[in-house]
Amino acid sequence: MDYGFVQERAREIRARVEAACRRVGRDPAGVRIVAVTKTASPDVLPALHAAGIRDVGENRWQIARDKLQHEAAALFEWHFIGTLQTNKVKYVVPRFGWVHSLDRAELARALSQEAVRRGVTVQVLIQVNVSGETQKHGVAPEEAEALLRLARELPGLSVRGLMTMAPAVDDPEAARPVFAALRELRDELQSRLSLEGLSDLSMGMSDDFEVAVEEGATLVRIGRKLVNP
Repeated sequence: MDYGFVQERAREIRARVEAACRRVGRDPAGVRIVAVTKTASPDVLPALHAAGIRDVGENRWQIARDKLQHEAAALFEWHFIGTLQTNKVKYVVPRFGWVHSLDRAELARALSQEAVRRGVTVQVLIQVNVSGETQKHGVAPEEAEALLRLARELPGLSVRGLMTMAPAVDDPEAARPVFAALRELRDELQSRLSLEGLSDLSMGMSDDFEVAVEEGATLVRIGRKLVNP
């Protein structure tokens, strides 16, 4: 497939991110666009690089595998954003610098063990189920602190912040309370635990990323609006 359209799409998305930042007095440099490529072929990678994208996200190891073998793969920071089974950790740790979906102690220990074995540090985000939807993964907000404390003590992990997924809704504004709640939880944890490094918020996707940016997102996960024809 010809991914020539990606350059213009990336330009449009950046403009929308910048406009959202201006509305709330943020520096656009503080927002990273993570291109979610699960529906795209490996040929999308050179097009993304030409468009100035440097972060790529995948939510399944089996789908990511072919892209990671592409010659352009080394040009990107790779983010694992989906539910991660512990038996896939050995594949993910050497290839993904970031894991956005740390949602249980068992996974934290498995990531730590594999990172230590390989002599690397994995940047992790605690996934929080802010909306309380039963079909979504993530710890309940009141359980985030316990998982955060555990992960901070484990070698090979650097806890960078929090991640959430908002409900699928027609009106992006309906997602605002979810994004605001994640930011407030992050601020509360920073204050209570005297943390300076808990700065990242991974939230917002193709339909609601502007609202997420207004509420403090530092990583927005854009798939369909960026890589789908």
